Amino acid sequence: MQAIALFITYQNRFQRTLGHGVAWLTLALVLTTAAAVLLRYGFNFSASKLDESLIYIHATLFMLGIAYTYQQNQHVRVDVFYQRLSPRHQTWVNLLGAVLFVLPVMGFILWAGWSYVGASWAIQEKSLDASGLAYVYLLKTLILIMPGLVILQTLGFIAQYSLALLDTSKDTK
Repeated sequence: MQAIALFITYQNRFQRTLGHGVAWLTLALVLTTAAAVLLRYGFNFSASKLDESLIYIHATLFMLGIAYTYQQNQHVRVDVFYQRLSPRHQTWVNLLGAVLFVLPVMGFILWAGWSYVGASWAIQEKSLDASGLAYVYLLKTLILIMPGLVILQTLGFIAQYSLALLDTSKDTK
């Protein structure tokens, strides 16, 4: 039980640290967007690398921030029935949702994305624009990192929910 609690603690700390770090990309996105707009409309200058960097920052922000958003319970949830349930039943819903929905979907994304990302790495894929960024394969790697982070967060939740249900069942006996 102590090992599980330790896993939950370190996993939550890791996701929180990563989430707070990735949040700074929001500032980078705003500043880069402002620079792109200023250059385009103020100086009639446009650069493919600058435009593509917006896509890279945006994708990185969202793909690396998804697990943190999930951890903070800020994800989209349909609370029509959930909000009326007791805390114990909410824990069961969370546990079953994690096992039956989140893990299979993230597993599928890993499985489906593996060859896609691998092919991109094999050719060191670059931008289609000759003056664009040369790291498309790194951007596509986020397709595998994102589900890995969400799976790690989900395993932390599964452990947390299981401990909560075990503690609750001990109290009711």
